[in-house]
Amino acid sequence: MMNYKDKAKPELLALITGNEKILWQGRPNKKCFIFEAIFNPLLPFALIWGLFDFGFIYAAYNGMMEDSSQNFPFPMGVALIGFFSLHLMPVWIYLFGVLFSFLRYKNTSFAITDQGVYISGGMFTQNYERKPFAEVSHVNLHRGIFDQMLGVGDVVMTGNHSGYAGRHQIFADSSICDISDYAEVYQLVKKLQTDIYADTMYPNDLRPKENHGYNTKYKGS
Repeated sequence: MMNYKDKAKPELLALITGNEKILWQGRPNKKCFIFEAIFNPLLPFALIWGLFDFGFIYAAYNGMMEDSSQNFPFPMGVALIGFFSLHLMPVWIYLFGVLFSFLRYKNTSFAITDQGVYISGGMFTQNYERKPFAEVSHVNLHRGIFDQMLGVGDVVMTGNHSGYAGRHQIFADSSICDISDYAEVYQLVKKLQTDIYADTMYPNDLRPKENHGYNTKYKGS
Protein backbone atom coordinates (compact mmCIF):
# COMPACT_ATOMS: atom_id res chain seq x y z
CA MET A 1 0.00 0.00 0.00
CA MET A 2 1.24 3.47 -0.90
CA ASN A 3 1.55 6.25 1.62
CA TYR A 4 -0.85 9.16 1.16
CA LYS A 5 -1.26 12.37 3.11
CA ASP A 6 -4.59 13.63 1.74
CA LYS A 7 -7.87 11.91 2.48
CA ALA A 8 -10.58 11.55 -0.14
CA LYS A 9 -14.08 12.79 0.64
CA PRO A 10 -16.00 10.45 2.98
CA GLU A 11 -18.89 10.34 0.48
CA LEU A 12 -16.54 8.90 -2.14
CA LEU A 13 -15.00 6.35 0.22
CA ALA A 14 -18.49 5.22 1.23
CA LEU A 15 -19.02 3.92 -2.33
CA ILE A 16 -16.13 1.47 -2.07
CA THR A 17 -17.34 -2.05 -1.34
CA GLY A 18 -15.98 -4.16 1.49
CA ASN A 19 -14.16 -6.58 -0.82
CA GLU A 20 -12.00 -3.79 -2.27
CA LYS A 21 -8.73 -2.69 -0.74
CA ILE A 22 -7.91 1.04 -0.82
CA LEU A 23 -4.36 1.45 -2.12
CA TRP A 24 -4.27 5.25 -2.44
CA GLN A 25 -6.49 8.27 -1.89
CA GLY A 26 -5.99 11.98 -2.29
CA ARG A 27 -7.11 15.38 -3.49
CA PRO A 28 -5.76 17.83 -6.10
CA ASN A 29 -3.29 20.57 -5.27
CA LYS A 30 -5.49 23.59 -4.54
CA LYS A 31 -3.13 26.23 -5.94
CA CYS A 32 -2.64 24.39 -9.23
CA PHE A 33 -6.36 23.61 -9.50
CA ILE A 34 -7.30 27.30 -9.14
CA PHE A 35 -4.48 28.54 -11.40
CA GLU A 36 -5.62 26.21 -14.18
CA ALA A 37 -9.16 27.54 -13.79
CA ILE A 38 -7.93 31.14 -14.08
CA PHE A 39 -5.47 30.67 -16.94
CA ASN A 40 -7.70 28.55 -19.15
CA PRO A 41 -7.99 28.90 -22.97
CA LEU A 42 -10.98 31.24 -22.60
CA LEU A 43 -8.89 33.90 -20.80
CA PRO A 44 -7.38 35.69 -23.89
CA PHE A 45 -10.75 35.72 -25.66
CA ALA A 46 -12.60 37.03 -22.58
CA LEU A 47 -9.89 39.65 -21.97
CA ILE A 48 -10.00 41.03 -25.53
CA TRP A 49 -13.80 40.93 -25.58
CA GLY A 50 -14.02 42.72 -22.23
CA LEU A 51 -11.48 45.40 -23.18
CA PHE A 52 -13.37 46.16 -26.38
CA ASP A 53 -16.77 46.43 -24.67
CA PHE A 54 -15.60 48.39 -21.63
CA GLY A 55 -13.59 50.70 -23.90
CA PHE A 56 -16.72 51.43 -25.90
CA ILE A 57 -18.73 52.01 -22.70
CA TYR A 58 -16.05 54.34 -21.33
CA ALA A 59 -15.91 56.36 -24.57
CA ALA A 60 -19.71 56.69 -24.67
CA TYR A 61 -19.82 57.79 -21.03
CA ASN A 62 -17.14 60.45 -21.55
CA GLY A 63 -19.01 61.75 -24.58
CA MET A 64 -22.14 62.15 -22.53
CA MET A 65 -20.29 63.97 -19.75
CA GLU A 66 -18.66 66.41 -22.18
CA ASP A 67 -22.01 67.29 -23.74
CA SER A 68 -23.98 67.78 -20.54
CA SER A 69 -26.47 70.00 -22.34
CA GLN A 70 -27.80 67.02 -24.24
CA ASN A 71 -30.30 64.94 -22.33
CA PHE A 72 -29.68 61.23 -22.67
CA PRO A 73 -32.99 59.37 -23.06
CA PHE A 74 -33.64 57.00 -20.18
CA PRO A 75 -34.99 54.17 -22.39
CA MET A 76 -31.84 54.31 -24.51
CA GLY A 77 -29.69 54.01 -21.38
CA VAL A 78 -31.61 50.94 -20.24
CA ALA A 79 -31.32 49.45 -23.71
CA LEU A 80 -27.54 49.98 -23.75
CA ILE A 81 -27.15 48.40 -20.32
CA GLY A 82 -29.19 45.39 -21.43
CA PHE A 83 -27.26 45.10 -24.69
CA PHE A 84 -23.83 45.14 -23.07
CA SER A 85 -24.95 42.82 -20.29
CA LEU A 86 -25.70 40.24 -22.96
CA HIS A 87 -22.78 41.18 -25.20
CA LEU A 88 -20.38 40.62 -22.31
CA MET A 89 -21.61 37.04 -21.89
CA PRO A 90 -18.18 35.47 -22.76
CA VAL A 91 -16.67 37.54 -19.93
CA TRP A 92 -19.37 36.47 -17.47
CA ILE A 93 -18.93 32.82 -18.46
CA TYR A 94 -15.18 33.04 -17.84
CA LEU A 95 -15.61 34.79 -14.47
CA PHE A 96 -18.31 32.29 -13.47
CA GLY A 97 -15.92 29.40 -14.17
CA VAL A 98 -13.11 30.98 -12.15
CA LEU A 99 -15.25 31.93 -9.15
CA PHE A 100 -16.93 28.55 -8.92
CA SER A 101 -13.69 26.62 -9.38
CA PHE A 102 -13.45 26.75 -5.58
CA LEU A 103 -16.64 24.69 -5.40
CA ARG A 104 -15.28 22.20 -7.93
CA TYR A 105 -12.10 21.87 -5.90
CA LYS A 106 -14.09 21.26 -2.72
CA ASN A 107 -15.98 18.39 -4.37
CA THR A 108 -12.97 16.78 -6.10
CA SER A 109 -11.18 13.78 -4.64
CA PHE A 110 -9.76 10.45 -5.79
CA ALA A 111 -9.33 6.90 -4.53
CA ILE A 112 -7.60 3.84 -6.03
CA THR A 113 -8.52 0.31 -4.99
CA ASP A 114 -7.29 -3.06 -6.21
CA GLN A 115 -10.26 -3.12 -8.63
CA GLY A 116 -10.65 0.39 -10.01
CA VAL A 117 -10.42 4.15 -9.66
CA TYR A 118 -13.03 6.32 -7.92
CA ILE A 119 -13.36 10.02 -8.75
CA SER A 120 -15.71 12.63 -7.29
CA GLY A 121 -16.31 16.08 -8.73
CA GLY A 122 -18.90 18.64 -9.73
CA MET A 123 -19.86 22.21 -8.98
CA PHE A 124 -23.38 22.51 -7.56
CA THR A 125 -24.08 18.80 -7.86
CA GLN A 126 -21.64 16.07 -6.87
CA ASN A 127 -20.72 13.43 -9.42
CA TYR A 128 -19.13 10.09 -8.58
CA GLU A 129 -17.36 7.95 -11.18
CA ARG A 130 -15.93 4.46 -10.94
CA LYS A 131 -13.49 3.30 -13.60
CA PRO A 132 -12.77 -0.46 -13.34
CA PHE A 133 -9.26 -1.41 -14.44
CA ALA A 134 -10.76 -3.95 -16.83
CA GLU A 135 -12.17 -1.00 -18.81
CA VAL A 136 -8.93 1.02 -18.89
CA SER A 137 -6.94 0.56 -22.08
CA HIS A 138 -4.29 3.29 -21.74
CA VAL A 139 -2.69 5.18 -18.85
CA ASN A 140 -0.82 8.42 -19.56
CA LEU A 141 0.97 11.05 -17.51
CA HIS A 142 0.36 14.74 -18.26
CA ARG A 143 2.14 17.75 -16.76
CA GLY A 144 1.14 21.22 -17.88
CA ILE A 145 2.94 24.49 -17.19
CA PHE A 146 1.46 24.98 -13.73
CA ASP A 147 1.89 21.28 -12.94
CA GLN A 148 5.63 21.59 -13.57
CA MET A 149 5.89 24.85 -11.64
CA LEU A 150 4.12 23.42 -8.58
CA GLY A 151 5.55 19.89 -8.72
CA VAL A 152 2.30 18.06 -9.51
CA GLY A 153 0.90 16.06 -12.43
CA ASP A 154 -2.16 14.35 -13.93
CA VAL A 155 -2.69 10.62 -14.42
CA VAL A 156 -5.04 10.24 -17.42
CA MET A 157 -6.87 6.96 -18.05
CA THR A 158 -8.55 6.15 -21.36
CA GLY A 159 -11.31 3.56 -21.43
CA ASN A 160 -12.62 1.69 -24.45
CA HIS A 161 -15.94 0.45 -23.07
CA SER A 162 -17.84 3.74 -23.16
CA GLY A 163 -20.23 3.01 -26.03
CA TYR A 164 -20.53 3.77 -29.73
CA ALA A 165 -21.50 6.77 -31.84
CA GLY A 166 -22.60 5.39 -35.19
CA ARG A 167 -19.85 3.07 -36.38
CA HIS A 168 -17.19 4.66 -34.21
CA GLN A 169 -16.36 3.61 -30.68
CA ILE A 170 -16.36 6.30 -27.99
CA PHE A 171 -13.21 6.66 -25.88
CA ALA A 172 -13.72 8.39 -22.53
CA ASP A 173 -10.95 9.90 -20.39
CA SER A 174 -10.80 10.05 -16.60
CA SER A 175 -8.12 12.00 -14.77
CA ILE A 176 -6.52 12.00 -11.34
CA CYS A 177 -5.40 15.59 -11.64
CA ASP A 178 -2.95 17.93 -9.91
CA ILE A 179 -1.51 15.43 -7.41
CA SER A 180 1.97 15.67 -5.90
CA ASP A 181 2.80 11.94 -5.98
CA TYR A 182 1.86 11.64 -9.65
CA ALA A 183 4.79 9.35 -10.56
CA GLU A 184 3.96 6.77 -7.89
CA VAL A 185 0.24 6.90 -8.71
CA TYR A 186 0.99 6.50 -12.42
CA GLN A 187 3.10 3.41 -11.73
CA LEU A 188 0.43 1.97 -9.45
CA VAL A 189 -2.41 2.52 -11.94
CA LYS A 190 -0.31 1.24 -14.83
CA LYS A 191 0.58 -1.96 -12.99
CA LEU A 192 -3.00 -2.64 -11.93
CA GLN A 193 -4.31 -1.80 -15.40
CA THR A 194 -1.76 -4.06 -17.11
CA ASP A 195 -2.37 -7.01 -14.82
CA ILE A 196 -6.15 -6.86 -14.59
CA TYR A 197 -6.84 -5.76 -18.17
CA ALA A 198 -4.64 -8.53 -19.56
CA ASP A 199 -6.14 -11.07 -17.19
CA THR A 200 -9.66 -10.06 -18.25
CA MET A 201 -9.11 -9.69 -22.00
CA TYR A 202 -6.93 -12.79 -22.42
CA PRO A 203 -8.34 -15.41 -20.01
CA ASN A 204 -6.85 -18.86 -19.69
CA ASP A 205 -8.12 -22.18 -18.35
CA LEU A 206 -11.68 -20.98 -19.11
CA ARG A 207 -11.51 -18.55 -16.15
CA PRO A 208 -11.03 -20.95 -13.21
CA LYS A 209 -10.95 -19.71 -9.63
CA GLU A 210 -7.21 -19.27 -10.04
CA ASN A 211 -5.92 -18.14 -13.43
CA HIS A 212 -2.80 -20.19 -14.11
CA GLY A 213 -2.26 -18.69 -17.55
CA TYR A 214 -1.27 -15.19 -16.52
CA ASN A 215 1.29 -14.76 -13.77
CA THR A 216 -0.37 -12.26 -11.42
CA LYS A 217 -1.42 -12.30 -7.81
CA TYR A 218 -5.07 -11.54 -8.64
CA LYS A 219 -7.40 -14.46 -8.06
CA GLY A 220 -10.85 -15.03 -9.53
CA SER A 221 -13.83 -15.11 -7.19
